[in-house]
Amino acid sequence: MYIQNGVLAIFSKIKSKLWFLKSMRVHSLFALFLIGILPILFFTWEMVSTYNSTALNQRKNDMQSQGSSLANLLISSGYFGDPSVEEVNTELSRIANIYDGRILVIDSKLNILKDTYGIEDGNTIISEDVIKCLRGTSNSIYQNKQGNYIEMTLPITHNNTKDIVGVILLNFSIKNINSISVVLSQKASILFLTTAILIFVYAFFYSGVFTKPFNNLKKAIGHLTEGYMDEEVKVEGFYEVGQISNSLNQMLLRIKNLERSRQEFVSNVSHELKTPITSIKVLADSLIMQENVPPELYREFLVDITEEIERENKIITDLLSLVKLDKTASEMNITSIKINDLLELVLKRLRPIAKKNNIELIYESFRPVIAEVDEVKLSLALSNLIENAIKYNVEDGWVRVSLNADHKYFYVKVMDSGIGIPEEAQDFIFDRFFRVDKARSRGTGGTGLGLSITKNAVHMHKGAIKVFSKENEGTTFTVRVPINYIA
Repeated sequence: MYIQNGVLAIFSKIKSKLWFLKSMRVHSLFALFLIGILPILFFTWEMVSTYNSTALNQRKNDMQSQGSSLANLLISSGYFGDPSVEEVNTELSRIANIYDGRILVIDSKLNILKDTYGIEDGNTIISEDVIKCLRGTSNSIYQNKQGNYIEMTLPITHNNTKDIVGVILLNFSIKNINSISVVLSQKASILFLTTAILIFVYAFFYSGVFTKPFNNLKKAIGHLTEGYMDEEVKVEGFYEVGQISNSLNQMLLRIKNLERSRQEFVSNVSHELKTPITSIKVLADSLIMQENVPPELYREFLVDITEEIERENKIITDLLSLVKLDKTASEMNITSIKINDLLELVLKRLRPIAKKNNIELIYESFRPVIAEVDEVKLSLALSNLIENAIKYNVEDGWVRVSLNADHKYFYVKVMDSGIGIPEEAQDFIFDRFFRVDKARSRGTGGTGLGLSITKNAVHMHKGAIKVFSKENEGTTFTVRVPINYIA
């Protein structure tokens, strides 16, 4: 156990010291350096290798050309009958000197007629390449392992009979080619190293320029975490950094709005909960301060206290409902139900309220709809909409509820002939504790949480809710919910 902990501690320490391997600047520096150095490396390598291959091919072509020319000279001069022809020997020595090499003239019996080095004259040569060349099977080109010379065998053919009467063995030095190649390689290495250093310096500074906006962004975020939420993030740099900065400002604005909403919510909750308690205290103090209070007054005050307690209870109930709806959708109890039956049940519960207020309640179902929903949450949302339409209606008004569907969604429309919602208030009606007419809302027992609860319930079903209203002309709420629930 102690050994395992020790090993983990060592790895953790090593990892903390190698943090730079995850650095964006290190990665960009490495990438820029590779992008710059690889073409230079390829260019220098290609330059040296091209020179080597071109020079060697040129030397081989020269050997082939000189060998063919000498073969013709040997035949035309009758050299195989008289190897002492001065003109031919001079030409052989000249060509050998030009190429810093050696030329051997060999007859068909493998006798060496001429050696420009003067070492093997009159000797017999035993060479597999020469024998093959005399037989006409191949012309060989050989380069020694040290790469100092190239050896070539060429047949000497009689012009008339086309018989091979001998072989020319050419041995040409390539030391000068190798020397030039070495010098060229050195210069290429110097060019490569110089360019590599320049590219590294450029990549180092450019990677700093590249990562500077992100460092500034990090500082700006750090400034926000210290509590300076009122300042916008302004980071100059690349387009993408600007986009991140804009997104961060949008998120910051949303956080500010959420914080303001939270503070308003806490303030509204405190106010809404305190108001009934204050009323109860005032009523109770009034009874305590009076002596010989008639029973009728006691009863009247107790009725008022009961109403305030009921109002407090309704606020707390709605708050609990809202808290439950604010939880994650993983707590959704999804079942497949018939929405027609659900709406009929909701309307059945609300008909006594409609009848009491003399409101005509109309239900239209255009087709059977079966959908995957949380019955309790959706029922609560629809109940709030229809109950509001009944409460905020005109005398002898009407409420029309309709159900329709297509292949993807079902639609519930709640229309009423009520007092309507002012246009300037329609953007806020789903906010918690918002009331269009506070006096009227309290008179109807409203808490200002019903529409907020409805919107949350609809959104938890991945649906949408829209409102259309004109003051004194009525209101229409349209709820759209997917038939198949997708978590």
